[in-house]
Amino acid sequence: MFENRTILENLTMVENRTMVLLVDDQAFVAHAVRRLLAGLPDIDFHYCPDPAQAIEQANRIRPSVILQDLVMPSVDGLDLVKLYRSNPGTAETPILVLSSEEDPVVKSKAFAAGANDYLVKLPDRIELIARIRYHSKAHSNRLQRDEAFRALRESQRQLMEANIELQRLTNIDALTGLMNRRFFESFIHEEWEKAAAARNPLSVLLIDVDDFKQYNDLHGHLTGDEVLRKVADALRTKSSTKTDCVARFGGEEFAVILPATSVEGAQTLGEVYRRGIEDLKFPRNGTGAHGYLTVSVGGASTIPTRGALFVDLIGAADRVLYQAKKAGKNRVITCTMP
Repeated sequence: MFENRTILENLTMVENRTMVLLVDDQAFVAHAVRRLLAGLPDIDFHYCPDPAQAIEQANRIRPSVILQDLVMPSVDGLDLVKLYRSNPGTAETPILVLSSEEDPVVKSKAFAAGANDYLVKLPDRIELIARIRYHSKAHSNRLQRDEAFRALRESQRQLMEANIELQRLTNIDALTGLMNRRFFESFIHEEWEKAAAARNPLSVLLIDVDDFKQYNDLHGHLTGDEVLRKVADALRTKSSTKTDCVARFGGEEFAVILPATSVEGAQTLGEVYRRGIEDLKFPRNGTGAHGYLTVSVGGASTIPTRGALFVDLIGAADRVLYQAKKAGKNRVITCTMP
């Protein structure tokens, strides 16, 4: 138990360790800073004597804090601070500049360039350690906060996608992939209100597979389900515009909502659907002696008014669908509802 606790403590110490990178051309400064930080197990010290290599080394070791001299022979310290801020790997890394003098003008320029703190070198040990730990902890907290926000945004995105997919699934008929009755009723209600406001025609087609019960009894439910899927595919591909809504109304009956479509347009599209289903050439029986599976179509059209109900339009389409069945099936009959 004691050994496991020690391992966990060591792992935590490694995880919370502060990586300090000193950039200074003077070796005695590096020696002094190293001595000030000696014996601290939570701080790793790294030294870069060449400012031209500072960005490369910082990208490699990913320091928690950068100690940066302002006066170096080969590069201006303020320019180097700006380079850190423009480099993606060090853009957010705390920078503690080291200066030989307490000059308000230089200090102001350092902060304007992107420094987080200003120290006159060399500070005493307590102050240096305190400032390193403060800025390292603040940086770590900021990274953790940003990661938490990223995780939260990702969770929100996934939740939104899941909700959209759930909403889509609640509107989809599982067998055919068409819209279901629930979506159909919601869609026609919205289109009814739009058509009434704009005084545009609205049409509905009800499409029923002829003698489907006998077909199901003869060929089995699996074959019957396949027929319904093929019928659904034909209706979907032959729909005239993207504004139409093709839905499974129930059982072997399908429905199509046709916004801004007159009775003549409904009759024409009904014929397209009827021929498309007949062209699938599903034998009505095992030998095909009595022709192919067909559909009967009933359609109704009206210009909605505020006092009327969309269920009346569906009822009118249902009545002429019954007439199509009674007249011999495999035909389209449409009407205009007053």
